Amino acid sequence: MKNRQILLAARPSGAVDESHFKLVESDIPRAGDGEFVVRAHYLSLDPYMRGRMDDAKSYAAKAELNDVMVGAAVGEVIESRNDKFRVGDFVQTRSGWQEYGVSDGSGVRKVDANHVPLSAYLGAVGMPGVTAWIGLNEHGKPKAGETVVVSAASGAVGSAVGQLAKLKGCRAVGIAGGKAKCDYVVNELGFDACVDYKAGNLDAALATACPKGIDIYFDNVGGAILDAVLNHVNAFSRIPLCGQISGYNDPSVLAIKNMRSFLVNRIALRGFIVSDHMDLWRPALAELAQLVHDGKLKYRETIAQGLENAPKAFIGLLKGANFGKQLVKLI
Repeated sequence: MKNRQILLAARPSGAVDESHFKLVESDIPRAGDGEFVVRAHYLSLDPYMRGRMDDAKSYAAKAELNDVMVGAAVGEVIESRNDKFRVGDFVQTRSGWQEYGVSDGSGVRKVDANHVPLSAYLGAVGMPGVTAWIGLNEHGKPKAGETVVVSAASGAVGSAVGQLAKLKGCRAVGIAGGKAKCDYVVNELGFDACVDYKAGNLDAALATACPKGIDIYFDNVGGAILDAVLNHVNAFSRIPLCGQISGYNDPSVLAIKNMRSFLVNRIALRGFIVSDHMDLWRPALAELAQLVHDGKLKYRETIAQGLENAPKAFIGLLKGANFGKQLVKLI
């Protein structure tokens, strides 16, 4: 048996394509002193990975050429020489785009697949869920009766933001691409409304969906959608800035035309990175896990089969082809 891995073969200039990745095989790693080996069951694909492919300054280290692509996975310990991790334990690791990984336990957390499904620890009860929880609660500071708008509302982060806002007594409005995604956001996730940005006349649609204006805008995409939202924000509104996916391939689209709104409405704009708040992960994960277990936090997954299909699925994610959390099933 071999360990299949996907390496970063080249850095993209613009859109990502499959030539930027390379599938290779290597020996399955063995555990050294204090280490253990994990066989991954699911691999997480996330928008932030596009930034890691660039040779540019960022909040985290870039992926190196000919190294395994970075990313989180959940799987089972199959060999251990670490007293804290036993064979048969299920864990969430940052082993990257490969089928087997070795770890000394740093940054690894055990997960309970009997409490919530194993794959959920990469989505609603993982980094995306924690991102939603921290961005909304710490930087949005919602109050009952306020209107919370979130872009990419059918995605892993956005879907959690709206549901958490509803639990706080807020009006939740999503922005998503296409009728099917908007129907899902309203009918299955329980948002009060969802605006289809692909339908045209985004400004009028936001006015209808947010008759009392917008108090919190959780921004995942930036660009033209942010500019449209700025026409409808209330005084002293808050914008947790989580992502800028619309500009990951072309940063020029992120230019903000409606800058005057920040001054007129005294908007608090706060960019945040979820890893800056490690002290909040434990309470966030505990609450998210219980909500999923109780059926109060719903989620959807798009699952690609096999490591060889990870590049194609990732490219689709950047284009909005996924519905909910994008995963790759390895077993």
